[in-house]
Amino acid sequence: MSLSLYDITVPVFLRAFANLSEILEKGRAFAEEKGIPHADLLEARLFPDMAPLTAQIQRASDTAKFAAVRVAQVETVSMEDSEVSFDDLQARIAKTVAFLKAVPAHAMDGREEAEVELRTSQGSKTFTARDYVLGFAIPNFYFHVTTAYDILRHKGVPLGKLDYLGRE
Repeated sequence: MSLSLYDITVPVFLRAFANLSEILEKGRAFAEEKGIPHADLLEARLFPDMAPLTAQIQRASDTAKFAAVRVAQVETVSMEDSEVSFDDLQARIAKTVAFLKAVPAHAMDGREEAEVELRTSQGSKTFTARDYVLGFAIPNFYFHVTTAYDILRHKGVPLGKLDYLGRE
């Protein structure tokens, strides 16, 4: 049996969001233990021209959500980029997870060669669904998840590889 586009996206995103949620909780606990204002972590960046922690979570959420929308052709759910607290980020993750869990696996079946258009401020690019998932959605998702991890690690949160990978 071959892997479907659903198999390589939705379950993978769900696992990463569970791990990311735990990572954020460790960040919150660290800030509280050390008396660090939450904003010092939430607004932290690895470099001045990079997005802060809040935006990394938002972009991971958007990437996972739009992979399902574009490939499965399901109705999107609106999410404002207004998160400013750990609770807000956890709610964003929970909303994204609920959305992904509602995507029927069969909606992605046989869509490997379907056309997917990605529109950005720099223009648009057309992919097959397979190429979009493998060449854009998954790498972009993990870029933002990794950057969120790296921001918190850089700020001193005691995180390790198993926090990122998960302990299951």
